[in-house]
Amino acid sequence: MADQLPYKPKAGEIPTNPGVYRFRDARGRVLYVGKAKNLRQRLSNYFAPLHTLHERTRRMVTTASSVEWTVVPTDVDSLQLEYQWIKEFDPPFNVRYKDDKSYPFLAITLADEAPRVMVTRNRRIPGAKYFGPYPKVWAVRDTIDLMIKVFPIRTCSDASYKRAMQTGRPCFPGQIGKCGGPCSHRVTIAEHRAIVDDFIAFMNGGDERFTRELTARMREAAAAMDYEQAALYRDRLASIDAVLSKSALVLPDDVDADLFGVAEDELSAAVHQFVIRGGRVRGVHSTTIDKELDISGPDLVDRILQRAYGDATAADVPLRVLVPVLPPDASQVEEWLAAKRGRRVEVLVAQRGQRAELMRNATLNAQQALLRHKTRRTSDYAARSQALGDLQEALGMEEAPLRIECYDISHLQGTNVVASMVVFEDGLPRKDQYRSFSIAETTDDTDSMHQVLTRRLAHLDRPEETEPDAADVATSDADGVVTAPARRRRFAYPPQLLVVDGGQPQVAAAARALRESGHDEIALCGIAKRLEELWLPGEDYPVILPRASEALYLVQRLRDEAHRFAITHQRRRRGRDIRTVLSEVPGLGDARIRALLRHFGSVAALREGTIAQIEELPGIGPKLAATVFEHLHRDDPVSREPAVGTAGADDR
Repeated sequence: MADQLPYKPKAGEIPTNPGVYRFRDARGRVLYVGKAKNLRQRLSNYFAPLHTLHERTRRMVTTASSVEWTVVPTDVDSLQLEYQWIKEFDPPFNVRYKDDKSYPFLAITLADEAPRVMVTRNRRIPGAKYFGPYPKVWAVRDTIDLMIKVFPIRTCSDASYKRAMQTGRPCFPGQIGKCGGPCSHRVTIAEHRAIVDDFIAFMNGGDERFTRELTARMREAAAAMDYEQAALYRDRLASIDAVLSKSALVLPDDVDADLFGVAEDELSAAVHQFVIRGGRVRGVHSTTIDKELDISGPDLVDRILQRAYGDATAADVPLRVLVPVLPPDASQVEEWLAAKRGRRVEVLVAQRGQRAELMRNATLNAQQALLRHKTRRTSDYAARSQALGDLQEALGMEEAPLRIECYDISHLQGTNVVASMVVFEDGLPRKDQYRSFSIAETTDDTDSMHQVLTRRLAHLDRPEETEPDAADVATSDADGVVTAPARRRRFAYPPQLLVVDGGQPQVAAAARALRESGHDEIALCGIAKRLEELWLPGEDYPVILPRASEALYLVQRLRDEAHRFAITHQRRRRGRDIRTVLSEVPGLGDARIRALLRHFGSVAALREGTIAQIEELPGIGPKLAATVFEHLHRDDPVSREPAVGTAGADDR
């Protein structure tokens, strides 16, 4: 492959103005859309020598056959044009959004003669005003039930409304107090429209004004001894309080903001948005993203904001937009949003206080959404079968790897070296067959990998290392020959594929262990830092998995699970070591060990403490504190603190 692209523009041909560029393939399909403050500077990055490009970027530019650009007057114009083109062409190498369609909305059909409030997932009702989305359907219904007590508007269907207006009889919901539209024959169409306007104003964050007005009316009615009317206002205030209690106050009352929590890995990202109006969360929205190119956190935030506000009206753009990290051109984004809103907009990072707490909550929701997205993908039988087939083809195996074992080495600055073995069968984890290894002495990660695989592979040739199955019993045949109970191996049948976490050095060490054990029939590969690169034994170049390949998600799951299991084993082992050190102290039981670790945090911090500090804990007297101190410092050349007692003449 040539190191330069044939369609690379000539020197000086690309302008230095701001603009938007598009890469196209031979059929004219748009592959990627991007924006730049300086087109020449940005595009030169794509036309660098191919071996220096990230694999996903290299795949995009080699798939393309041409590039074109459009110069725009300002940076803000480039941002708007980029969004429009991404929406129009849906380029395969831009981030791909997958909205969570499960969230319902509260909608008010403003285009109707008598607007109706309803629960819906349809965002295309002509002229409708939407609030939400809400996390649960019952949350929307509860809100509507409470709101119509304060703002009695229409809830009945169009057919019921039409029939009630023609016959002069109230609709059924109106008869039982569940509908307050003109069809209930208690208000006119004009009066009902005014109530609808108040409903919308309240949902937009005007709850303080309505609370003040209802309180004043209640007091006036009570002063005039109109207690029935005062009770009505009191009940409406209680309904408002009930609605507001479902949306906790998270920011000051006058704050309107949108907050975006983001969780991402190499392949995907999830976004969780809180819509905050009047200091309260009025709606949430969750989106998952498939990342085709290697995109950084700030650039991802830039794409998210384009998606969120590309078609937004002035009413949908808040004063503040809170993000985990600022986009690269935050000032341009602020100008773009301000042009949509008609007033100034701030894009800020939530760093402290209530904003930071809410950002942590949104990020946690995003992490859960990302986990659900990955779990649903791996639980799909068709996707798993495709993943195993893709892996078989990529690694040149004769059959699909139905059993895969993945190994990872974990250590703490060269100490506490442990290894993990996780097992996937038919693309699903078999946690009952996970194994962990402790490594006493090693020189580096490659030596650790060789040791672990040597120990594991040795079990394949030791049929005597088995244990009887509890469900089996000894039997005898017709000749009286006793048959021993069936026995099962500590390790199940050999894997078709071994995966090690690492590049060429780790793969070479694993291949040596396979050779020495005589199991060359087992396939082997290594996962490099770039997830889509798989290294095979003796190869100078990695196997590149396509970005959209199901095998890539399976490899990611293997690596993450092996890493998680190794870390868990290491922490458990360190905890046992710590308790072993303290359990050797005479007179120190489990309860006091827990109290010491809870107070100091670690044995290292306890070792830095003084006898007086240890003695501060309930249940530990001067003698026991001195014993703990001396035990922890028994290997020190000189004790740092004298034993408890009377100072001698030389100590005064």
